[in-house]
Amino acid sequence: MVLRLDPRLAERLQTVAEVEDRSVVDVVREAIGALVEQRRADAGFRRLLEEDLVRHESALRLLGDGQP
Repeated sequence: MVLRLDPRLAERLQTVAEVEDRSVVDVVREAIGALVEQRRADAGFRRLLEEDLVRHESALRLLGDGQP
């Protein structure tokens, strides 16, 4: 996966990683994981998924109990 960031955001991300003595990759993984968990708990997001069940069927499975 290639991720292009605005230079200012990339600099801020690098600063967070340095302060926490972590790699940028670890910080990004944590942030993405947190976003996915936040969406799983968001009723509005779940409602959007359910409104178009056929299109989002696989996403619902993944966000549900994690079973394929």
